[in-house]
Amino acid sequence: MESTNFSEYFSRLPIKRRRLLQTAMVGPAGAAFLAACSSGSSTTSTTQNTTTGGGGNFPSHRKWNFVFVNHVTTNPFFVPTIYGIQDACALVNCSYQWTGSDNAVVGDMVNAMNTAIAAKADGIAVAIVDKSAFNTPVTNALAAGIPVLSYNADAPADSGNQRLAYIGQDLYQSGIALGQRIVSLVPSGDIAGFIATPGQLNIQPRIDGAKAAIQASGKPINFVEIATGAQLTDELARIEAYYLGHQSLKGMVAVDAGSTQGLSQIMEKYSLQSKGIHAGGFDLQPKTLQEIKSGNLDFTIDQQPYLQGFIPVLQLFLYKLSGGLMFPAQTDTGLLFVDKNNVDPYLNTQTRFEGSSSSQKNLTP
Repeated sequence: MESTNFSEYFSRLPIKRRRLLQTAMVGPAGAAFLAACSSGSSTTSTTQNTTTGGGGNFPSHRKWNFVFVNHVTTNPFFVPTIYGIQDACALVNCSYQWTGSDNAVVGDMVNAMNTAIAAKADGIAVAIVDKSAFNTPVTNALAAGIPVLSYNADAPADSGNQRLAYIGQDLYQSGIALGQRIVSLVPSGDIAGFIATPGQLNIQPRIDGAKAAIQASGKPINFVEIATGAQLTDELARIEAYYLGHQSLKGMVAVDAGSTQGLSQIMEKYSLQSKGIHAGGFDLQPKTLQEIKSGNLDFTIDQQPYLQGFIPVLQLFLYKLSGGLMFPAQTDTGLLFVDKNNVDPYLNTQTRFEGSSSSQKNLTP
């Protein structure tokens, strides 16, 4: 896929697909996503060679351009990530591109990365969702003097990938935590685990961790992994179909934002909490949060997607400014359970940090 900025990419989608994307987004998430689209990125060939003010107390520098290669460019989960990128770029006076695949096609991501290398990007952040596909592009980028970070998803230690650092949640440990939480709610019976794209390194470690935690509990639980697909509408339909065919389920979990939102909707539609079924998942889609407040979903896990955009920009910027002396650092963006006890601030605060508003706000005036 040709590398392009996000607003251009969105505008070139077929009308039917744009309407489907708008329909799939619920309430504030959709509005925020389209706001992020319209903000886009400021990337031109002239700005890359222009010396500009450094921002803050930093010295003058070229307006470096950082390319973010993503696996689901149109997924509303990444609204706060895009806002984090934009805010960090504004802080240090740099620009960015948002590119990759809209449907988890690794080949599209590799093509986008190769395009960024050919265009002499000043830094690349890539969601490494495949164990080996990104090894050669990362090696080529580093050989060309382009620093590369991974964000949101990382190559396993035995992959041989040479990226400089990973910024994101510890995915396997977050899966362990998910499994431990659902085991505390479901002592026995069948539990379904929903995953958008099995094998992808942004979510497979989570479901692996959940399986390990359930097995380690020693409880008589049968855990089954179910693929749902990369698009929100597909995820909802497949979760519903699975539940209707397996109504003896005692628990359900999901390891990605779309599947968690779909799971929450099925829990509401069939009043499954009243039937003793427990469920939880990941991320902060507005519908997910609403269903936690309503008691239809037990919990979700916050991995702070805003930081997954903000921190890579800062680390790439400092690497460039210091001539490589400020070497990028591994950064765990954390894990926080959100349940009925602490969901209110997420619902009552509209902010760029959670992707629920495009407005800049000081929440501690």
